[in-house]
Amino acid sequence: MPKKLKPGARSVLIVVDVQNGFVTGGKLPVKDGEKVVPVINRLARAFQNVVVTQDWHTPGHASFASSHPGKKPFETTRLRYGTQVLWPEHCVQGSADAELHADLDLPHAQLVIRKGFHKDIDSYSAFMEADRKTTTGLAAYLEARGIRECYVAGLATDFCVAWTAIDAREAGFKCAVVEDACRAIDLDGSLAKAWAAMQTAGVKRVQSSAILA
Repeated sequence: MPKKLKPGARSVLIVVDVQNGFVTGGKLPVKDGEKVVPVINRLARAFQNVVVTQDWHTPGHASFASSHPGKKPFETTRLRYGTQVLWPEHCVQGSADAELHADLDLPHAQLVIRKGFHKDIDSYSAFMEADRKTTTGLAAYLEARGIRECYVAGLATDFCVAWTAIDAREAGFKCAVVEDACRAIDLDGSLAKAWAAMQTAGVKRVQSSAILA
């Protein structure tokens, strides 16, 4: 039997990018992405504090393959801050694709962090944009509220979830990823690499059953 975890007033559940764009029928679907929704809904009831992130790209965003003539989705290019994976157009501001999944039931969520709204910078992490200089303000918000422990769930494990978890550790928070409340893209072995990087950073890997009674 795994040891039961009891998130308290100093813990937060960060729900990453559970949006129409990342589930079946979306512009950048993650396989079985919608299956995280009921798990997250149950999980969230165990937390006093919930933060939600929302991918929120401008039209013609630098991370879109369509913004780079001759490039195709999932190829890479060099932007001013380094190598960038190029994606299909997805989660464009104000579009149905960018909306949170309709079945997500988080009425007590206290904050929505929108990311990727700077046209020339991609943003996977809830804490820091891809240039590694521009912050979202989330770390300061959590610190101001006395929160010291982050649990991360959502989409996708190997990109926005992993970057969020690693940045949580770098910001000084304890952090765990709830594995069964996430799904991955797994692009060229990216899932295994992400878990290895998270382990190195001190991110714990837990199941929702360790939190739910």
